[in-house]
Amino acid sequence: MQKFLNIKGTAAAGFEGNQLVSLSGLKTVRAASATETNTLLQYEDGTTTTIVTAAQTAFNVQVQLQAAVEAALQTSWTNPVYDVTLVLTPVTIINA
Repeated sequence: MQKFLNIKGTAAAGFEGNQLVSLSGLKTVRAASATETNTLLQYEDGTTTTIVTAAQTAFNVQVQLQAAVEAALQTSWTNPVYDVTLVLTPVTIINA
């Protein structure tokens, strides 16, 4: 069963306000530092989804995304989408 995070926020350049991000094949959620602006969701196939926000405080966006992934995967198969409003509004979300 496919699962998705629905990242909610304010519409901005490169981000329409809601974006579905797949959890299929997700390998890691990481940020390079505690104050990083880019949080990376890296997949088994080598692709990456980058969520860009203002600078994090103590990895708060990374920690929130990890908790959301865990919660989403624990929901019923009849609930494939899990809504997430990040502590910092996304500026852009890039799937590559």
